[in-house]
Amino acid sequence: MKVSHIIYKVDDLYQAVEEFKNKGFEVEFGTKKNPYNAIIYFSEGPYLELLASSGMPKFMKKILRTFGKGKLVDRLDFWDNHKAGPCGVALEDYKKDLKEEIGILEKYKQGYFLMPSRRNDTKGRKLRFTCLFPDELQLPFLMTYFNIDPKPRNFIHPNGVRRIKNISFGTRKEFVPIIEKLCDDTTLTLFIGSGIKELEFEYAAN
Repeated sequence: MKVSHIIYKVDDLYQAVEEFKNKGFEVEFGTKKNPYNAIIYFSEGPYLELLASSGMPKFMKKILRTFGKGKLVDRLDFWDNHKAGPCGVALEDYKKDLKEEIGILEKYKQGYFLMPSRRNDTKGRKLRFTCLFPDELQLPFLMTYFNIDPKPRNFIHPNGVRRIKNISFGTRKEFVPIIEKLCDDTTLTLFIGSGIKELEFEYAAN
């Protein structure tokens, strides 16, 4: 797997979009109607998802807990209540399913929740994908790649940023071998700790 994207929590979505635009990034809202996220794509490598909320209503969270999906709700609550800044990493498969990754998680006796997902973006693309949320919050969540590639080709942001070069992701020592089995992307640097310590951008040569 490779790094899919970084979840970047924001307090106010519209304000955050303007702030990132002022920093020279091209930003698009996740959906046309009532967006709760916005996307900063790069032609290669992971993208940034500006997230105001998980989009999951409180009553749905209660229902999920009732049906034994409390670990998923814990992850959603973690994102919803996180301070502004990077708060999550997603990995994406090179294939169209997550069978191999499920096998790795089961080998290490890690529980998970598998969920088909969809999003109709502002350009009319009907994006379809599958998400897998490990029970452990210090494991990244997983996803298949979109059925339609939404990334621009040969694109450099107005500020000169070409891609995200490095992501320093902290986790517990016992989870390092699992993540290394799942992910072969050198963009991801692991350390013993918690949270995302650093995002490093690569700029186009002048």
